[in-house]
Amino acid sequence: MKAKIALVTAMVVASATLAYSATMKAIVAHQYGGPEVLKYEEAPRPEPKDDQILVRVIAAGVNPVDGMIRSGMFAKNKELSSPLIPGGDIAGVVEATGSKITKFKKGDPVYAYLSLRNNGGYAEYAVARESETAAKPKSISYAEATAVPIVALTAWQALVDSAKLSAGQSVLIHGGSGGVGTFAIQIAKERGAKVFATASTANQNFLKELGADVAIDYTRQKFEDVAKDVDVVLDSVGGDTLARSYGVVKRGGFIATLVSDLNQSELDKRGIRGESISVTPNAEELAKIGGLIDEKKIRVFVSQTFPLQEAVKAQEQAATGHTRGKIVLRVADEPK
Repeated sequence: MKAKIALVTAMVVASATLAYSATMKAIVAHQYGGPEVLKYEEAPRPEPKDDQILVRVIAAGVNPVDGMIRSGMFAKNKELSSPLIPGGDIAGVVEATGSKITKFKKGDPVYAYLSLRNNGGYAEYAVARESETAAKPKSISYAEATAVPIVALTAWQALVDSAKLSAGQSVLIHGGSGGVGTFAIQIAKERGAKVFATASTANQNFLKELGADVAIDYTRQKFEDVAKDVDVVLDSVGGDTLARSYGVVKRGGFIATLVSDLNQSELDKRGIRGESISVTPNAEELAKIGGLIDEKKIRVFVSQTFPLQEAVKAQEQAATGHTRGKIVLRVADEPK
């Protein structure tokens, strides 16, 4: 009898160990390069550390920065020390928590911005820290939720934290129909600002739908002929667009750019301030944004959804720079 009990116990332990060290499906890169280096394959399921949350991923967001990481743009050398799983945006359900986690428990719906250093979102499971994670907004799906963190935090940190945009001020938002732009317009309007926004001809009505007071068709108009003496510019285009933007900011105003270094001599000459924005995970701000979503003050726009195994197609689309709203990878079925 004791032998049978011992055998059953051993089988249970072995089964638990097997589940604990199970693999998962993921998008993996074994070398830096173009989208073709991404492979859909088995990978070790991550194990949460004491200060981490293990999330069963339902959906993962796709951002242009994912392609930059995949290409090795931020690497100190061109050799990957271990396989790379890209993806900074996730929405899913808490599967397990480390011993130091106090805000979340197994089964909680969450969304998170995983830091650039860790990433790992294009997978069935990912780990996140409490400082990166907030409760998923209740009023939207997981696919919509994963379209929020990186781009919404970028807009928030540029307009609220850095530019200190306030009621009665005016802001010019370049690329208003893109991932960051859609949130920037809505955050600016929620703060009581007058919004000028640029986009192509096809997206003029979309800008108005988002709440822009003045929609500018950059293919037919020079934005500097329409937006004059604004308090803030949010630039996600760079190049000539940024160069021409210095002249539309009033003295004492602010330029935030997401893609370029600012020309300090231009800032000094015109008596304006500026900052190159590098978004960082922030659970408190993500929770505030989630609250605005549930209050119907911010809407989320997902333009395309791809299954996880079609991550190459998703990244190729994101790289065009002409996506309305966000692209999302469907990792698992939405919980009922």
